[in-house]
Amino acid sequence: MNSNDPFAGLPEVPGFTLTSSTVTDGATLPPAQYSGAMGVPGGADVSPQLSWSGAPEGTKSYAVTGYDPDAPTMSGFWHWAVADIAASVTELPEGAGDADGSGLPAGAFQLRNDAGTAQFIGAAPPAGHGPHRYVFTVHALGVEKIEVTAQSTPAYLGFLVSANVLARQSLVVTGEI
Repeated sequence: MNSNDPFAGLPEVPGFTLTSSTVTDGATLPPAQYSGAMGVPGGADVSPQLSWSGAPEGTKSYAVTGYDPDAPTMSGFWHWAVADIAASVTELPEGAGDADGSGLPAGAFQLRNDAGTAQFIGAAPPAGHGPHRYVFTVHALGVEKIEVTAQSTPAYLGFLVSANVLARQSLVVTGEI
């Protein structure tokens, strides 16, 4: 793992409660959250279940991201990005990030990940590269719509999120092959 902090240089904001029945903060990534599409044996590209509460007053929507800051690139690797989740929503079920977005709430949509698909793509760290961190973050936003499209990049979503974020909370899990 490198020391890349995906939130370094961004505004400091409060946190809130974020839990998951699929992944545990500080623990190892379960097999289903690895990438079968990228050839990881046993990988199933199943997005984790996420539940949140305690976002600040004034929250008008959420965005959810899944990011590997330890990928051997100059920019990490975006595994998942979901925009325009209504403020009334407090959970995404396991598997919500499938290719159809079948588990996403009305109005929410997925952006293309760094593998080029609008869905959750599981972990696929290079064999022998060592442990990678997978940062699943819920961003509470002060706008109802974040003004991105399904063709926008997760990096652009992140740029707009940083300008509209009221609070954020992450779960960080590790994985390696």
